[in-house]
Order: sequence, then C-alpha cells, then structure tokens
Amino acid sequence: MVNEKIPDKDIIAKIKSIMPEDEFLYDLADLYKVFGDTTRIKILYVLFESEMCVCDIAQLLGMTQSAISHQLKVLKQSKLVKYRREGKTVFYSLADDHVRTIIDQGVEHIEE
Repeated sequence: MVNEKIPDKDIIAKIKSIMPEDEFLYDLADLYKVFGDTTRIKILYVLFESEMCVCDIAQLLGMTQSAISHQLKVLKQSKLVKYRREGKTVFYSLADDHVRTIIDQGVEHIEE
C-alpha cells in the first residue's frame, strides 16, 4: 500500500487566490526572454554608461547598424529603452532604473 499525501486544500486555495492571471505571467515570461540574447545585454550595458545613437553602438560592439537597430526595436517594444530624436539622429537610453536593477540582480545571482 502506497502512502500518498493528501493535498492541503487550504494552501492550494490561498496560493490560487494570489496567483496572477495567465496573461500577466505570459507578459512577464516575454520580458525575461528579451534578456536571453547576449547582444541585447551588451546594448543595455552600453546604455548604462551613456545615451548613444545606433552608429556609435554598432561601432562599439563591432556590429552592423542594421543588427543593432533590430535589437533596439525589440528592447523598445519591451519598454527597456527609450529614444529621443535630435535632427536626423536618434539617441537611445535606458527606459528607467528598473532595467539596471534587473541586470544588477542577475549579476548578483551569477556571482553568488
């Protein structure tokens, strides 16, 4: 005879009541997927230091402007970077301090 534990209905009910909706969890998972690309992480590190245009980021990272623009589009869609236009030049920067916090916490976790 196998001794199976009976699920704790109180704990299950409590956790179910505080669990976010699936749509919210999908959005959260999508946000973390953005951090799964080394190029995007490099771009974020660059933007920690200074607001920059695509051509400067491309030069710094040794990549094409097209490749950088593509990654910046993903970062903009995820609200991780913002931009401002000055004449024909577009300058990118971190959207807010949360971006740095997310990266810093990841670094702290890796270094433990």
